[in-house]
Amino acid sequence: MGNFYTDNEGLKFHLRHDLMEEIVRLKERDYADKDKYDFAPENYEDAVDSYEKVLEIIGEISSDVLYENAKDVDAEGPRIEENAIIYAKGTQKNHDALKNAGVYGLSLPRQYGGLNFSYVPYVMAAEIVSRVDCGFANIWGLQDCAETIYEFASEEIKNEYLPRINKGDTCSMDLTEPDAGSDLQAVRLKATYDEAAGVWRLNGVKRFITNGDADIKLVLARSEEGTLDGRGLSYFVYDRANKAVTVRRIENKLGIKGSPTAELVFNNAPAQLVGDRKLGLIKYVMSLMNGARLGVGAQSVGLAEAAYREAVKYAHEREQFGKPIADFAQVYEMIGNMRAKTDAIRTLLYETARQVDMCKSLEAISRERKITPEEKQLLKSYSRLADALTPMLKLFSSEYANQITYDCIQVHGGSGFMKDYACERFYRDARILTIYEGTSQLQVVAAIKGVTSGVYAARIKEYEAVEVGGELATMRQTLISLRERYEAVVESAKERLGTAGEAFDFVSRRLVEMAGYLIMCNLLVNDSAKEESFTKSARLMTKLAQSEIEKAAIYVENFDPAILEDYKKML
Repeated sequence: MGNFYTDNEGLKFHLRHDLMEEIVRLKERDYADKDKYDFAPENYEDAVDSYEKVLEIIGEISSDVLYENAKDVDAEGPRIEENAIIYAKGTQKNHDALKNAGVYGLSLPRQYGGLNFSYVPYVMAAEIVSRVDCGFANIWGLQDCAETIYEFASEEIKNEYLPRINKGDTCSMDLTEPDAGSDLQAVRLKATYDEAAGVWRLNGVKRFITNGDADIKLVLARSEEGTLDGRGLSYFVYDRANKAVTVRRIENKLGIKGSPTAELVFNNAPAQLVGDRKLGLIKYVMSLMNGARLGVGAQSVGLAEAAYREAVKYAHEREQFGKPIADFAQVYEMIGNMRAKTDAIRTLLYETARQVDMCKSLEAISRERKITPEEKQLLKSYSRLADALTPMLKLFSSEYANQITYDCIQVHGGSGFMKDYACERFYRDARILTIYEGTSQLQVVAAIKGVTSGVYAARIKEYEAVEVGGELATMRQTLISLRERYEAVVESAKERLGTAGEAFDFVSRRLVEMAGYLIMCNLLVNDSAKEESFTKSARLMTKLAQSEIEKAAIYVENFDPAILEDYKKML
């Protein structure tokens, strides 16, 4: 099957983005580790060379091991034996292969056994793994829990758990409960402090927990007696070795079958407090959720890439009426849009990852020393962008992954409905992407702030300031006109509907999507100025943006709040 890193020029392109040199310099603290560790880079090129070598290893394992196991894992799934979740045989082989290659803990500092990679190559690794098996990508991606431990836990907890994660111990984030899904303020699992033992005790039920029987669990629990909201919640780390959690069941899911989703009962389970009391939801989970949403973005892009490639392969192999179906306009239109949308969400993914990278490095530096006023301003700017782009990424990438896997089945026709082809698995796996780690509707709630505050419009104007020539300049003028249309519609909606009521909420998705098209198209135009192969995608996405932005604009401009009553009467 080749190598799932080296066969993807898009990944190589984004790894060499102009901002990467500054990202790596900050992550490496001006390459201060070069005299402490033999494997620490001496300069930027040395660091990127290490990134590429590790990504090649992950790409090879993905193509040679994960790819071969994906179909069987989907059929077999996990099971419970003696209160333990046993992975499907292929899942365990996948985990062992990556663990033995030493590629867990990519982004953690070397002092804990990590590779100290920036966040961008870590996200790339998640995309590569997701291209093969979205279910296993959840197990792989939950090592992101280590970032929360590193950022907020005590040195004692860091020294205990981080080296284990780098050696391949699995993780889970235990948030949701039977009566607390999206509304995490309603979490009821109880945490009480055991003075005699010097530990916290967790009691209660968690539901829909991905990789539920993990070695290391981050658990959201109510530590403050008599509270009912998020201010009474704290965050805890639990070690599976204590055997104080009962696996009640594994959910039988539509897709991502290799990833065990469990219901758990905590039985006086000993745990350690992460950070400060009362900040579990307000600070720590929100940080973890942003990382998880970036992970879903990587999953979505990887799955979209796989579906596009399957569709192209089949379209060239399948003949009807004496020629390959790839020669029919109805088919190549579909496949062309699949490619353009995949490139669009990939450029949004790595634009977001770069902002997160800068933000994380500057935050880490601020914990080590007092940062300068210039650094403080940079941190504020990158944090604002990361917060704005993350829900936009989650919204568009997950929705597009569903569209692209749907179209992959359509290209296959009746064959796509059969278990013989991977596209039906892709389609089932894609469905969860718009749901977990915050539904598309919740992403709109988060993203609309970027619309009303002008954060998106300001960023779009920064993209427009990049000089391009020829056909790209023509596209740019089109996009500038569309941005002006977008800004006018936003101001009109704010004036006519306000921003605090149901009416504005009702049209907010259209406004967020307008901004999203402008961001992705401008990014593609700028990418095309450096790499000509993106021009076709930029052209197709700009045409799509013209129609979608105008459609949304007309809807918002003609929206009558009275129609809300008709919708309510449908309930």
